[in-house]
Amino acid sequence: MTASVPPTVFDPGCRDCPRLAAHLDRVRADFPGYHAAPVAPFGPTDARLLIVGLAPGMHGANATGRPFTGDHAGILLYRSLYEIGLANQPEATSIDDGLELYDCRVTNAVKCLPPGNRPHTAEVRTCNAFLAAEIARFPPRVVLALGRVAHDAVLRALARRLSAHPFGHGREHGLDGAMTLIDSYHCSRYNTQTRRLTAEMFRDVLARAAVLREVSETPGSADGPTTSMRGQ
Repeated sequence: MTASVPPTVFDPGCRDCPRLAAHLDRVRADFPGYHAAPVAPFGPTDARLLIVGLAPGMHGANATGRPFTGDHAGILLYRSLYEIGLANQPEATSIDDGLELYDCRVTNAVKCLPPGNRPHTAEVRTCNAFLAAEIARFPPRVVLALGRVAHDAVLRALARRLSAHPFGHGREHGLDGAMTLIDSYHCSRYNTQTRRLTAEMFRDVLARAAVLREVSETPGSADGPTTSMRGQ
């Protein structure tokens, strides 16, 4: 389970984004049983693989209080983690379902539910301080970004130039001598139903991230090379 973290990494009472705070107030009134608050990272703090999503889903993490738990995107994510040995079970249904992650942690670029699942750029930037603090406090060896917003958030958190690391499914970005950023299309219902992202594509990029976390050093400098994953 996730250990306690300092408030610079996660603040359960954060209201720094007025639009998001007001939206959560409305959601909490409409769905009294929902978590309807900032959603904490999940997984061991010493994990070598960090997976970064976009934001909590309305009837998923926003309801359950755990990233990707109870929604369509989480079905593919946690099943794939289980299949490659990074989770103890293939399903995530509630915060007390017994799910454990091995050497892997899951978080979001934005910790609060945004209206229409679309955070404003200013909100992503405001929440970026938490992501930057998390990476600095619990540095992973590999970061897997699910979608362009997460990709850009990771680069901003590490003070890297976005133009030097263009997003692309399966692309690998050497950020320094010990950290690699890997991109994937988000495992959303839209992407999987349109087959922009297949289960096989997602397992391949996730398996590649799992392999790289075992490597003690990865090529590339602060604005080092970008490569494509084999087979992509």
